[in-house]
Amino acid sequence: MKVTALMVKELRERTQAGMLDCKKALKETDGDMDKAVDYLRTKGLSKAAKKAGRIATEGAIVSYVHGGRVGVLLEVNCETDFVGKLDDFQTFCHDVCLQIAAMNPLAVDREGVNPERVEAERVVLRETALNSGKPEKIVDKIVDGQINKYYADNVLLEQKFVKDDKKTIEEVQRELVAKIGENVKIRRFVRYELGEGLEKKQEDFAAEVAAQVANS
Repeated sequence: MKVTALMVKELRERTQAGMLDCKKALKETDGDMDKAVDYLRTKGLSKAAKKAGRIATEGAIVSYVHGGRVGVLLEVNCETDFVGKLDDFQTFCHDVCLQIAAMNPLAVDREGVNPERVEAERVVLRETALNSGKPEKIVDKIVDGQINKYYADNVLLEQKFVKDDKKTIEEVQRELVAKIGENVKIRRFVRYELGEGLEKKQEDFAAEVAAQVANS
């Protein structure tokens, strides 16, 4: 695949790596942008990757309430109090709150998802695949792919950004790290939905929030 100057520019903006390194990464990964980012990270050429291991204990706790029915409390960490007050950092925190309100993730990352819940999902998916007549020798591979999709739907960092579905939340976070020059980590969140757990008429608040965010 031909590597264009526009592709190199986009990769540089996402990783802050050198132009030649970005060009090589894209050639090595046949132009796949996400794989090129990972290539640079593994080679230690992405500035964002270098910052990922630095301690981040400052930041902000922010909140968001949608229509008095869905509320989010979120903690995002950075390295210094100064960065925690920057508009770019605060905008990122707000956008993540919108994401959580709209998409209702289970956890920040895969490690935060209850393993028993994942295993239960795997069992159901496997039985479904077998019952549909799929050959047993390929069922596990099919289920692995479906589990990765399950994580992509339910893990905050892997979800598509509601304001730009060409990026994941992790990619948005990485872009912020590259821009502000400090490590940034989404640490934890709590999402509340009015009447959650009570017997009542079911309303899809998450879909409503997502629709409003997309139109904003």
